[in-house]
Amino acid sequence: MSKATDEELLNCISKMLADGLQTKTKPVPEDSKEFDKIVVELQSLDEYDLEQKLVVAGYANHPVNELRCLECMYYLTHRKWCNLPEINLPAEADWWCRLWRI
Repeated sequence: MSKATDEELLNCISKMLADGLQTKTKPVPEDSKEFDKIVVELQSLDEYDLEQKLVVAGYANHPVNELRCLECMYYLTHRKWCNLPEINLPAEADWWCRLWRI
């Protein structure tokens, strides 16, 4: 079985979110300790468990509190990608996750 392309992954994630996948958008970490707790939870997941990565990261297919992936320090604009190693998944510029940082 071949590895999915970035575009295929992005389309899959987009469909999962549009179909109502419930993710953990709260609590949003207020400090590094809370942020690290979510990162540790992500690290414990199977790297290929796409659904759980989205759930734990709190992916949303819309901005939250006017924040979006485009302004996040982990977002790679040219690739439409979240470069936080524990997420390492595509994301649209207008999406958001609870690990958003500047």
